[in-house]
Amino acid sequence: MSEPKRPVAVVAEEAPLRTKPSNYPEPFASRMAGRTKRTLGDLFGLGNFGVNLVHLAPGAVSALRHAHARQDEFVYVLRGHPTLCTDAGDTPLSPGMCAGFQAGTGDAHCLRNDTAEEAVYLEVGDRTPGDAATYPDDDLRAVSTPAGWRFEHKDGMPY
Repeated sequence: MSEPKRPVAVVAEEAPLRTKPSNYPEPFASRMAGRTKRTLGDLFGLGNFGVNLVHLAPGAVSALRHAHARQDEFVYVLRGHPTLCTDAGDTPLSPGMCAGFQAGTGDAHCLRNDTAEEAVYLEVGDRTPGDAATYPDDDLRAVSTPAGWRFEHKDGMPY
């Protein structure tokens, strides 16, 4: 079987939206309303890291506040003024600012759009196998498996 035909280049804003708005189980998935992702890395068949163009409507959040055990993450703000929420508190961001999240630190993070204008940013993360994510504000933990993320309650019961 041959590899699918990949584009050479695209206009990022015209790339297809991710078909599944959130990987989280309910009741968490619905909290991602107002967030859209264009999976640019997948479009080009990138296997070692992912790149997403993310739009956050006013009042939306990027993810539940989380920390990865093995995967690094990086964000670069293109438009708008999202707030970076970490264990250290809230940090206002603006276009041209970036932030990185080293794996294994336990410093949970997410972006929140508290403004009346849309925020747009690039999100980059590696795809190190065997990752896990913790969610200090929610009864949730995630384990990366070959079939995708498996979500559990903090006591290990599956969702």
